Amino acid sequence: MFIPFFLKLKEASIPVTLREFLALLEGMEAGLADFDTEAFYFLARTALVKDERHIDRFDRIFSEIFGGLETVTGADGVETVPIPEEWLRRLAEKHLSEEDKKLVEALGGFDKLMETLRQRLSEQKGRHQGGSKWIGTAGTSPFGAYGYNPEGIRIGQDTSRHRRAVKVWDKREFRNLDDGVELGTRNIKVALRRLRRFIREGAADEFDLAGTIRSTAEHGYLDVKTRPERRNTVKLLMLFDIGGSMDDHIHTVEELFSAARSEFRHMDYFYFHNCPYERVWKDNRRRHSEVMATEDVIRIYGPDYRLIFVGDASMSPYEITHPGGSVEHWNTEAGAVWIDRLTGHFRKSLWLNPLQEDRWGYTTSVSLIRRLMGDRMFPLTLGGLETAARELSR
Repeated sequence: MFIPFFLKLKEASIPVTLREFLALLEGMEAGLADFDTEAFYFLARTALVKDERHIDRFDRIFSEIFGGLETVTGADGVETVPIPEEWLRRLAEKHLSEEDKKLVEALGGFDKLMETLRQRLSEQKGRHQGGSKWIGTAGTSPFGAYGYNPEGIRIGQDTSRHRRAVKVWDKREFRNLDDGVELGTRNIKVALRRLRRFIREGAADEFDLAGTIRSTAEHGYLDVKTRPERRNTVKLLMLFDIGGSMDDHIHTVEELFSAARSEFRHMDYFYFHNCPYERVWKDNRRRHSEVMATEDVIRIYGPDYRLIFVGDASMSPYEITHPGGSVEHWNTEAGAVWIDRLTGHFRKSLWLNPLQEDRWGYTTSVSLIRRLMGDRMFPLTLGGLETAARELSR
């Protein structure tokens, strides 16, 4: 059972060694994780993973190999599995046809939505299900979970279903992008190399072999030539939208991230969700506690950095236009303000969008972001990368 697990980890380029594998087996023989899947997971991760960058790949392989390990056995020896509470809860979900959905009306604007929520919180005394007014489940109310409304606030639901929420009042976990993804990155690297423009700086102190040979042949005597030393001076700062609708594009963005990390000596990155606001972060596991102020990003990184936003720009328009419009927290300034500050500071900036270009016109927020970027939005395709590279190299 454990040997295929070990081999799968190596196939995924996680640097595990035989010594670490033997340490895992010793831990199992010592009884550190008997009949406990969670204890075995932490034992295996401690023994085999030495760099937190590899935890996401480890988690995927662990789930693939041991996902069905934990079961419940009845007293008569017959394996029994309880019906998950999630299944029972969703039996009450309201499934609406497209015609039914068109009949459900939004409250009419961000301010109206927030004011109505305050009223509901002060008036509501108990649990509600299947209604159109109160905070509840499986209805058409703008507030709650597992129902439908064209514009509402999601409360108490683990994942998005219709992607209509203006705000989400739950703690959500996003995973970091994997910088070790190799499949498909070769062509992306070729496109990104257009950004690696070498400019000549400093004194003419580098020996020019080809120029010396050519000049010597032309003049009949040794004519040593030098040239300015070639240095890669491209500095790249990338801001990645993570979570929510971006989960649909995670593999494509990981390929871009991996290629950029390997191609650029001066490259740094941060994460944001939907729209950049007053803070960004490096680690999605600690995005609520370990953040950097966006003003500090502007102060630390000079205007000579090329700034690239990567995101599908698909969100509630209020996130861009309104203070407090962020889906996850109460932002004191609108997202548009921060985009203007960032693009005003960095001399070269653009937005890469993994959403198919022919769908941009159907989403209001994409049009808003595109306008804020001065139409410098490009599709995350090889052709789009080529065009973006030319834009940043001007």
